Amino acid sequence: MKKLLVASILAAAPPVVAAAQDPVKIGFISTFSGPSGGLGQELLDGFKLGLKTLDNKLGGRPVELIQGDDEANPDVGRQIADKMIERDRVHIITGINYSNVLLALAKPVLDSGTFIVNVNAGPSQYAGRLCHPHFFSVSFQNDTSAEAMGIYLQRRDLKRIYLMAPNYPAGKDFLKGFKRYFKGEVVGEIYTAFGQLDYAAEIAQLRDKKPDALFFFYPGGMGINFVKQYSQAGLKADVPMYAPSFSLDQTVLPAIGDAATGAFAATHWSERFDNPKSKAFVADFEKEHGRIPSPNAAQAYDGAFIINAALEAIGGRIEDKAAFRKALEDVEFDSLRGSFRFNTNHYPIQDFYLVEIVKDAKGRPVMGMRGVIVRDHADSYAKDCKMPAAAD
Repeated sequence: MKKLLVASILAAAPPVVAAAQDPVKIGFISTFSGPSGGLGQELLDGFKLGLKTLDNKLGGRPVELIQGDDEANPDVGRQIADKMIERDRVHIITGINYSNVLLALAKPVLDSGTFIVNVNAGPSQYAGRLCHPHFFSVSFQNDTSAEAMGIYLQRRDLKRIYLMAPNYPAGKDFLKGFKRYFKGEVVGEIYTAFGQLDYAAEIAQLRDKKPDALFFFYPGGMGINFVKQYSQAGLKADVPMYAPSFSLDQTVLPAIGDAATGAFAATHWSERFDNPKSKAFVADFEKEHGRIPSPNAAQAYDGAFIINAALEAIGGRIEDKAAFRKALEDVEFDSLRGSFRFNTNHYPIQDFYLVEIVKDAKGRPVMGMRGVIVRDHADSYAKDCKMPAAAD
């Protein structure tokens, strides 16, 4: 009987060891081409730097990173996700920078039992009524930085604000979030075509309204063109610009240049953060890539550490979906942002800051810290989340 027992144990041991050495498969879907190609690259560079810092292991297991370019097209993103699930058998999908792409692929990914641990897009739908046990946002909920700026401008007692954003889910979330806390008069609310690059007509309409300030959200190439054209129109002095950081960060600032100086943004992280881990990250990223990182890169870097911390807590057993989900919900890690925890809807609770675009010692535009706007800010949709029981 003893020999039989020993033989049974030895027979069972090799698969366990093999499973521990199998890679954690991560599908990284983002925009790597077209006017928004820089957004996906920034996210990927931040995530890869996180993996490099962790010796290219998550929870002690090697990592297989599988890339896909969604071309900022929801249909393309959905097709890539399907392939990653069916052919590559990925454990996690991440990387998506546009909310319309994420909304197109989220249901089939989640229906397959695969986790989404996303590092950028944070649509309101999955923060509220569509919240899901396998959906985690390690970045933000779209409304929250706009809410922070609404809080700030309400405190300043500005009376008349003009709003602009692209006509897609994130654009609507951002302006809705701003209006949730700003109680003054909105003298214009303009949604332009997604991907639009010429704003002459819209800027002329804004000038006619003579608002006290402009709040806008334009990421990637849209933001570069909009801020340049706004400055060229001579409006900066008369109608100051306020935005979420995604329209005034290092994904766009090098291309915008001086046109952005003097504008203000609300952000959950800045390259000027003074905590030791953030300073080390900025130095390592600049050494690796020859440029200053954006909040996108910082979110993605944090994302790698969040996944690692959750897997370390369960001995790397990502196949145990219930254990992995619980470990993510309770995750503790040293965030670049300092303050970070998941809310009951699996979206972050975090601090938001006011920054002004200034030049650093090398003459580069950066987000200069101007103070805290709000501490431990949770999104407004968590109350609508009735987290379903997980079918792990």
